[in-house]
Amino acid sequence: MKTVQAPSKVIGDKNLEFNLAAPSHKPFIVAAGKALSSPVRIDILNLIKTKPLSLQEISRLLQLPLSSTAMHIRCLEDAGLVITENQPGIRGSMRVCMCHFLSFHLEAYDANIDTAGRSTLYDMPVGNYYGFDVVPTCGLAGMEGVIDIFDNPISFYSTDRLNAQLIWFNLGFLEYRYPNKINPLLTLQELSFTLELCSEAPGYSEHWPSDITFFINEHEIGTFTCPGDFGVRRGRLTPDIWPMGRTQYGMLTVISLRPDGGYINEVLVNSETTLSTVGLGEYPFISFKICIKEDAVNKGGVNIFGEKYGDYAQGICMRIVY
Repeated sequence: MKTVQAPSKVIGDKNLEFNLAAPSHKPFIVAAGKALSSPVRIDILNLIKTKPLSLQEISRLLQLPLSSTAMHIRCLEDAGLVITENQPGIRGSMRVCMCHFLSFHLEAYDANIDTAGRSTLYDMPVGNYYGFDVVPTCGLAGMEGVIDIFDNPISFYSTDRLNAQLIWFNLGFLEYRYPNKINPLLTLQELSFTLELCSEAPGYSEHWPSDITFFINEHEIGTFTCPGDFGVRRGRLTPDIWPMGRTQYGMLTVISLRPDGGYINEVLVNSETTLSTVGLGEYPFISFKICIKEDAVNKGGVNIFGEKYGDYAQGICMRIVY
């Protein structure tokens, strides 16, 4: 944001941008709101938006007392919308007033919003799950290796789980909950989740199919059949402490919900579950669940990678697109 505290002599050279979520912007927003609340001050800005005018000229053109004109100008100055300077006149000096902005923009939502793409992105650490129900083989690993106990669901309660960079299980689910900051004033086009994953085999196996099913707000979106558990090479980010012979990297997978249905990796998999049917306005959170179902044809488990394991430096990313 260009500051309103450094006046320039150039008329209309500033694009004033403010955000309601920024505490430092509050004094400027309040001052600008006060300044723009008067029709007279709007008329003054219209007069001086293309050329400087003296107080006397503004007073005469708007048929206002000079004292009232000076009061209105002072209010506009306090908001950073107008600057004045003393210039020589016929009878001493005179105050000349100049418009000090080109545009004024007030953003209501937080700085996570990408105003170019109209999207919001949240990157959830893989260890920050809300709920789980898992069956071995299962476990968690971080930058120091295995967290707690191999193949015991007790490790999923570990206080160190937030440090997890790799999570695996054979059957069951993990649930993540994201803040529901969908802007009701904008038209929602897509809700998507992106994560790196693969199947879960003993050690690893390039040919180990697994049916991994995804849910949004407890509504089933679809199932992705991952072809294998990948470990033939080291993951680009996987630390040396994690030995070869185990899972190393996964496939970047995108689950999307749009007005016409659910997609996995850009393939329409469910035309009945859409943005309007999953109750996005009902809860303060958005639930995303990764599941290996009991009735899956290929019960090959799942590995979920964090930002410091595998090939992609991210957790589980939720994107809201308008």
